[in-house]
Amino acid sequence: MTRYLILPGWQGSGPDHWQTHWQRLLPDTHRVEQDDWQRPDPQLWVAALDRAIAQANAPVVLIAHSLGCVTVARWAASAPVARRQRVLAALLVAPADVERPGCPAELVGFAPLPQEPLPFRSRIVTSDNDHAISLARAEALARDWDSDLDILPGAGHINTRSGHRQWEEGLIHLAKLGSSQGLHVA
Repeated sequence: MTRYLILPGWQGSGPDHWQTHWQRLLPDTHRVEQDDWQRPDPQLWVAALDRAIAQANAPVVLIAHSLGCVTVARWAASAPVARRQRVLAALLVAPADVERPGCPAELVGFAPLPQEPLPFRSRIVTSDNDHAISLARAEALARDWDSDLDILPGAGHINTRSGHRQWEEGLIHLAKLGSSQGLHVA
């Protein structure tokens, strides 16, 4: 068995967001809830992820969006080795560049972005026209985090506003993440 943990970004993932659909679709899937989706606190968000991983009754696959991706990277940089070993893989969709010019003030507390390789298999899925991260920055994060990279043309921030609701195509990226390790993740 695998437990899927959904990590929404800033402001959460509403009822039409692909993460909400996947939460209903994938077996043994739980959302990492945050106390405040509007005013994110990096320490509290990382602590919530750590609790969810500690409480999981099976190895974990993380499915993160936007600020959720940054939360995963910050958690991985500070979590004890034994806890990091519970994570099989992470799908990191549309990571937010919290160091970019004009970044919303609510997100700058998540800077600086960790530059260490993630200690588990990971795949970044980004777009060539995401307002929250430039393509060059996404490529740099993929190198820093030792992540595979998929670039979607014209997909925006890969959220409800950019037309990604059920986003069945995204399940292909989740499957690719697992297939390289012999995991069944979708």
